[in-house]
Amino acid sequence: MRKKIIAGNWKMNKLIGDAVELASALKAKVADRTDVEVVVCPTFTALKSVGDVVAGSQVKLGSQNMHWEKDGAFTGEISADMLRDTGCQYVILGHSERRQFFGETDAGVNRKVKVALTANLTPIVCVGETLEEREANKTEDVVTTQVTKSLAGLDETSFRRIVVAYEPVWAIGTGRTASPAQAQEVHALIRKVLSKMCNPGAAQAVRIQYGGSMKPANAKELMAQPDIDGGLIGGAALDAASFLAIVDAAV
Repeated sequence: MRKKIIAGNWKMNKLIGDAVELASALKAKVADRTDVEVVVCPTFTALKSVGDVVAGSQVKLGSQNMHWEKDGAFTGEISADMLRDTGCQYVILGHSERRQFFGETDAGVNRKVKVALTANLTPIVCVGETLEEREANKTEDVVTTQVTKSLAGLDETSFRRIVVAYEPVWAIGTGRTASPAQAQEVHALIRKVLSKMCNPGAAQAVRIQYGGSMKPANAKELMAQPDIDGGLIGGAALDAASFLAIVDAAV
């Protein structure tokens, strides 16, 4: 049985004081929760402060990105070891906004995934199609290619350690949401691709999150689908009450 995982991607929001306040509220409310895995991913500037707040609690710390190199002349970047140093256990890789605005590629994501695993970070690997691609009936091709290339070269042990997030780009921050049936169809496709890349047993162990405008009103119905194992939450993660409602909906 795959444990649901709810991860809050705070994106470029929350100054340190606000981030600490939100993390503290979440920590208090999920103190006894062991039935759902809860992750928060604040900005780089708040990682250490939030990490100190949630250390030793049921709330895990994650980063929104990282570089594949250990150190060096990479201005504005951050390494896996630096993330571990703040207490991070998770890292989001290949988010659609990174792909769209910063030119990230499947090959680059693949390099990052391998480095993250080596550093004992759990990668949350994002895949998903744009509105144009969906309307052109290219969803299957796009998602299959992203999964295959982003996770190329991993062994079975590595597959069992990753999390995949399906984020239909057309549903991120737009208020639009894939129907449960639409989301399940792509989640099932992802698991099928994973089965071909490793084996059915390992593919069944991989948790696949939905990341397209999940909120309290639709979370329960989405996560009732057999291949939807949680959510990568954007806007709804910035408010403790809404985020906690999604955590509750996971069970």
